[in-house]
Amino acid sequence: MKVVPLQEFKSYAGREIGTSDWMVIDQNRIDRFADATLDRQFIHVDPERAASTPFGGTIAHGYLTLSLTPNLLSQVSVVPEGMTMAVNYGMNKVRFLQPVKVDSSIRVRLTLKEISERSPGTFLVRSDIAVEIRGEEKPALVAETLALYVTGPG
Repeated sequence: MKVVPLQEFKSYAGREIGTSDWMVIDQNRIDRFADATLDRQFIHVDPERAASTPFGGTIAHGYLTLSLTPNLLSQVSVVPEGMTMAVNYGMNKVRFLQPVKVDSSIRVRLTLKEISERSPGTFLVRSDIAVEIRGEEKPALVAETLALYVTGPG
């Protein structure tokens, strides 16, 4: 996370910020997510059965991929000095464009679309994100995310 003065932070609106490091999505991570969410559909947890599908093997849950974006975004985000907390505010649009096959690597690409001050010291940050899959042209998912950044006493 890059911390910058408030005026500089505001200048990032409308700019692509960059990409995170790559993260491998292995079967162990997929299985643990399946256990946590009780979503044990065979395309996620049964390699033998999933091999006979058009995917050719198991794939990550779309929501697993989405749930990893806060961690990936923390590597590339720009935040204002004095920020005491960031809160997920929601998403305007999420589209799952391509499955993430087991043992693939993903990363997030971040573009800050808009930064608006909702109240003194509280900023609504609207961003476009794309979760890319190494070696693939089409991303796994795209989304418009909303976050509240709060500066000052928390």
